[in-house]
Amino acid sequence: MHADESHLPPTEQSGPHQGLEYKSISELVCAMHGQTQAAFDAVGGSLDSVEHFIEALVARMKNGGRLFYIGAGTSGRLGVLDASECPPTFGVNPTQVQGWIAGGDGALRVAVEGAEDNPNGAWDDLSAALPDKLDTLVGIAASGRTQYVIGGLKAAREAGLLTACITCNPDSAVVDVAEHAMVAVTGPEFVTGSTRLNAGTATKLILNLISTTAMIQLGHVVGSRMVDMKPSNTKLEERGIRMIQDATGVSSKAAAESLRLTRDVRASIEQLKGQG
Repeated sequence: MHADESHLPPTEQSGPHQGLEYKSISELVCAMHGQTQAAFDAVGGSLDSVEHFIEALVARMKNGGRLFYIGAGTSGRLGVLDASECPPTFGVNPTQVQGWIAGGDGALRVAVEGAEDNPNGAWDDLSAALPDKLDTLVGIAASGRTQYVIGGLKAAREAGLLTACITCNPDSAVVDVAEHAMVAVTGPEFVTGSTRLNAGTATKLILNLISTTAMIQLGHVVGSRMVDMKPSNTKLEERGIRMIQDATGVSSKAAAESLRLTRDVRASIEQLKGQG
């Protein structure tokens, strides 16, 4: 018999799949895969709030504002991941999108116990970036009760930053603190309380929506091509050559030679079109 869980966040409640230790590998894989659909459905239900937030975010970024993510554990790691992908993908300065995790960079690999319980920790971390009123802070907390995130959002809002949160608990403190609440109600996890699962999947999907849509709106994508990416390895150089070919109609050899000289896909496209 289960204890009363009605007072718990949805992510902490027991799910429909019990007796997992008695199931076969096939049963576990199929059951877990089936439950993953809840993450996609939850994000679908949050699209209006995501859209409204991105509109406000882009308006600030067009005026020089930056985007900051804060979180603890899986939530923090996902924010750092999304931020770290923006420079190579969209060619932006690493300072434009930044992520912080409770406990510092060491917590990306090894959990730092207790760091998430410090309500002053996030703002202390952010202070190194000298945040100002053009900037935006997104607090990521699946349960919605992480003190590192709540404290950071409170301080940011008092300082005039735009604030938002990503959470999977609609009735939580983080929703009350942030100006924009993006809530993906993923429900109980396959392994009770393991928010790296559906909550983590939903969080990653929302982060994809935020950063990708913002970067498109800021002009870093032409057609569907990330023309400002950095050709920093063989795979990306080959991708850049294909983009130049598609945009200009030149040969692979000509595209490769231009990229070798410019090291900039957009510049090569503009240069070759100008020659045409």
